[in-house]
Amino acid sequence: MHPPAETDDLSADLRRAAQALCRADRVAVLTGASVSAESGVPTFRGADGLWEGYSIEEVATPTAFRRDPELVWRFYNLRRANVRKVQPNAGHRALVALEDRWGERFTLVTQNVDGLHRKAGSRHVLELHGNLGRVRCTRCHVITDRAGEDLPDLPNCEACGHLLRPDIVWFHEMLPAGVWEEAASETARCQCFLVVGTSAVVYPAAGLIDLARASGAAVIEVNLETTDACAVGAIPLLGPSGVVLPRLVKQLEMTESNS
Repeated sequence: MHPPAETDDLSADLRRAAQALCRADRVAVLTGASVSAESGVPTFRGADGLWEGYSIEEVATPTAFRRDPELVWRFYNLRRANVRKVQPNAGHRALVALEDRWGERFTLVTQNVDGLHRKAGSRHVLELHGNLGRVRCTRCHVITDRAGEDLPDLPNCEACGHLLRPDIVWFHEMLPAGVWEEAASETARCQCFLVVGTSAVVYPAAGLIDLARASGAAVIEVNLETTDACAVGAIPLLGPSGVVLPRLVKQLEMTESNS
């Protein structure tokens, strides 16, 4: 991570970013934990290396679930309850405004599992790491949305009676193939790629930045500080996404009205 460069104002970079967006027929976005943190969702990975007080080996791997499914479910039920208390922020809503501008030619790829993008009104959302509201049967693999429910510590499938698990991609698991393939395809097709609120160190998601750049897309980074993945050639919009993205939408409207 690199500290923000000294600058008087975001205005010049916002103009450059808006011009890049105006030239784009298709737009794709990759979002990460910092977007949701502005709504009060705790970031999963803490500075101490723990995940909300637990090590990944205890709560976020297939081995952990086989060893102690009740502990894992207590952890995820707590996360589910916390997410139900929070609301989308101005950054989420600004991304909805961008989708309204491009329609089906806009794709939002997220590493977040809290469902806040959909709650804000985003429609074409690809959830690379799953969703806290959904559950998946360990036997019949049926996926259901149970977002508004309080689940027991060992919930069972209503279809076959076997143990459910969170529909989350844990460490050491593959991303869902169809979702990943669509994310890569839409990234390769876009002319402008926004990286919002992610450290860009978790692969394969971070590889989308390289794919966008290799495909000739302009890369715009909205972060508190620049990342190594975006340091070269990206347009840096440094600051909280809830502040910067609404300003970008406004600048885009001004640029379009003057063109």
